[in-house]
Amino acid sequence: MAKSRKPKKPAKADGPGRPEAAPRLSDLLRIPEGDRVGLSSYDARATPGGPSGKADGLLATARLGERLADLQERLYAASTQGERRRLLLVLQGMDTSGKGGTVKHVIGLFNPSGCRIKAFKAPTPEELSHPFLWRIAQALPLPGEIGIFDRSHYEDVLIARVRELVPRGRLGRRYGQINRFEQSLADDGVTVVKCFLHISYEEQRGRLLERLDNPEKHWKFNPGDIAERALWPAYQEAYELALERCSTPSAPWYLIPADRKWYRNWAISTLLLEHLEALDPRYPTADFDVAECRGQLLAQG
Repeated sequence: MAKSRKPKKPAKADGPGRPEAAPRLSDLLRIPEGDRVGLSSYDARATPGGPSGKADGLLATARLGERLADLQERLYAASTQGERRRLLLVLQGMDTSGKGGTVKHVIGLFNPSGCRIKAFKAPTPEELSHPFLWRIAQALPLPGEIGIFDRSHYEDVLIARVRELVPRGRLGRRYGQINRFEQSLADDGVTVVKCFLHISYEEQRGRLLERLDNPEKHWKFNPGDIAERALWPAYQEAYELALERCSTPSAPWYLIPADRKWYRNWAISTLLLEHLEALDPRYPTADFDVAECRGQLLAQG
């Protein structure tokens, strides 16, 4: 990732004559806990750890599909015998950064029946009558599921900060509330994968113009997007604070360079694969006599 800091030392070789282990993508993209974050120092067109180009990236992403689907099925199967583990993918980013595209191209690799997708819009009057995390808790994945949040509880420290929707004192307390909430999720078996889709100011302008120039994409454009774009510096500052204060050992942030759509999709697919492989879900053993059941079926003719 093109950030002005010293490169990490290469991993040691596993033994004489053996190649050094490649770094995990999660290590390359992870926002270190406690570090100051300056988004301008990250290159939104970078491809850290990625394939050599678009064609290779598209092929590599497609190849991840079979392994991702297998791990998803194992995770779901384990829940049928009481396993509580599940995974939650949180997608945040400026308008046009690709949250919807990620849901379409990455989550499309999974079986939709095992996914729980929620796009968070402006809070309803009922939601506003509760603490800000209430509506988030209602949308969490069940055991065995993969949950996807298109925007999330972070809107309550992003747009709420930029638009000054709540007093600064209350806003400041929300970072700690979010950290405690996410820790409680981890304690309950939820693997939280938070991805900030980092798009450049210039790329966003190009994508908005594409929507205006294509009548089939007018439905994706809102004149209010222009007013939000004018607040770009304020949103960048709000994101920097959220990334600094809410990247924790149990729920770290991953910064995804998102100007190249193919890299964004490959990177998030790879992050999900790494986390699911770390969970290593197993098919449950049968709680019945397999041989007896097989014999009964054969006897029926």
